[in-house]
Amino acid sequence: MQRRTFLTAASALALTSPKVVSSHPRSLLQGPPEPAREFRGFWVATVGNIDFPSKQGLGVKQLQGELRNIVRRAVDMHCNAIVFQVRPACDTLYESKLEPWSEYLTGSQGKNPGIDPLAYLVAECRKAGIEIHAWFNPFRARPAVAKGKAHPKHISRTNPEMVRTYGSMQWLDPGDPRVRQHSLDVIADVVQRYDIDGVHIDDYFYPYRESDKATGKDLSFPDDATYAAYRQGGGQLLRDDWRRSNVDVFVEAMYRRVHSIKSACLVGISPFGIWRPGYPAQIKGFDAYDQIYADSRKWLVEGWVDYFTPQLYWPIDRKPQSFPVLLNWWLSQNPHARHIWPGLYTGKYDATEIEYQIRTARGMDGASGHVHFSTKSLLKGDVRKGRSHAAHLRSRVYNTPAIVPASPWVSQSVATVDIEKDFAITDGTLTWQNLSGTSRSIFLQFETEGEWRAAMIGPTLRRWRLPDGISDVWVRIVSECGAATDAVRITAAT
Repeated sequence: MQRRTFLTAASALALTSPKVVSSHPRSLLQGPPEPAREFRGFWVATVGNIDFPSKQGLGVKQLQGELRNIVRRAVDMHCNAIVFQVRPACDTLYESKLEPWSEYLTGSQGKNPGIDPLAYLVAECRKAGIEIHAWFNPFRARPAVAKGKAHPKHISRTNPEMVRTYGSMQWLDPGDPRVRQHSLDVIADVVQRYDIDGVHIDDYFYPYRESDKATGKDLSFPDDATYAAYRQGGGQLLRDDWRRSNVDVFVEAMYRRVHSIKSACLVGISPFGIWRPGYPAQIKGFDAYDQIYADSRKWLVEGWVDYFTPQLYWPIDRKPQSFPVLLNWWLSQNPHARHIWPGLYTGKYDATEIEYQIRTARGMDGASGHVHFSTKSLLKGDVRKGRSHAAHLRSRVYNTPAIVPASPWVSQSVATVDIEKDFAITDGTLTWQNLSGTSRSIFLQFETEGEWRAAMIGPTLRRWRLPDGISDVWVRIVSECGAATDAVRITAAT
C-alpha cells in the first residue's frame, strides 16, 4: 500500500484552504469552479448536558432555540454536518416505545419534554442543507452523572439481568446476545422512523477500567455468567478474545442491519485514537484493544464502516500521540477506501492548533473531513468577528461552503430534478419546487465583481434571497451520501 506523508504544523500553514472566491478566473459562461468536498461536523453531546440542552428543565421554546442556534452556528461557520447524541444511556432524546425519555431533558427520566429534539433537529437541518447523524451509546446503561431514579421502563428495571454494575456506573453486558439485539433494535427503530443521514457510535464498548476504592486495584467487568454460558455452549475463546469478539459481532451486525433498512444511511464509528501502543512505533498510551476490548482496526479493515473518526485528541507536536503520525497510520489501514474524518478536541486546544490539524489533514491523501468535540466550544463568540474558535476557523479554513464527500460504495442516486424547469429567479429571489425527499442541500455559485462565491441552503426553504446585483446563479442539487448533479445556470426572468 502506498505510504502517505504527514505535515508538520509549520508546513501545514502553507496549504491552500478552500476559498470564498475562486483561485483562478473563470467567466460566467465557462461556469463555476468545482465545489470543495469536505465533511465538517460537530459532535453535540447530551450526556451530562455537555452541549444540549444547556441545563435540565428548559421549556419547549428554549429547547427549540438552542437547537436552532446549533444549526445556525454550523451554517455560519460553513460546516455541513451535526452528530447528535440521541441515546446517552439507554434513554432517548427522541420519542421511543423501546426506551424512556432522557433525564437530561427534564431532570426526570421518562418525562416527556413536550418536544421531540431529534425530529426538530432533522427539520432544521433540512432547512439549512446540513446532514444529521444520530449518535448512540450501545452499552452504557446509567452513567455516574445520573442524578434521578431510573424510570420503570428503563432497562435496568425491566431487564435487570442484562445490566452490570461496574464501579460507579451501570453497563449492558456485550456478552449477552439479548443486549446486542436490544441495542440493534433501538438503532434500527431510529433509522426506520427518522430521516437521518447517518448512524454513529463512539468509543464506549466495554467500560474504561475503574479501580477499587479500598485496594486501588483494577475492577474486573462482572461477566462471569455470560462467559460461562459461552464456554458451556462450546466456545473456545479466552475471555479477552471473547470480549473483543462480542464487540466485533455487534459492529458488523449494526453495519449490515442499518444498510438493510436504508442503504444510503452512513455508518460511522469514532474509536479511541490509538489502536494499540506501538502502532506506529513511536506511539504510546492507552491500549483500547486490551482494556476496552475494541479491535477498531479490524472494523476498518473489514469495511464495517462507511466513515471512521478516530479521536485524535492530541496536538501535532506531541510525539508519543502525534496527530499527523496517528492519522497517517489510520489512513494506511483502509483497504476499502472508507472515509477517514478524524475527531478534533476543539474544546481543549486553541484555535490555531485546530487550524493546523485541519490543514494537515487536508494535505493527506484519504483524509476528507473532520469532526469537532464539542459544540459548546464553537458556540462562543461572533462568527464574523472576535477571537473565538468559530471566528478563527471561519476566516482561516472555512471561508466557503463545502459539499460532503461522496460515498460511491453505498446505494445512492443523483437527484433527477429538472433544475431549469423547477428553479426560477424573480425580483432577486431564487425559488424552487418538486425537490425529492432524498435532496439534502442546494449548492449555489454566483459571480460578483469578477469573483465566484458560494452558498449552501436547505431544500425545504423553497426560496432564497440573492445578494444584490446578482442575476445569474448556478445550481447543484446534493442528494444523500454526497451525490450531486452538474451545475445548471439559472437566469433571472426578464
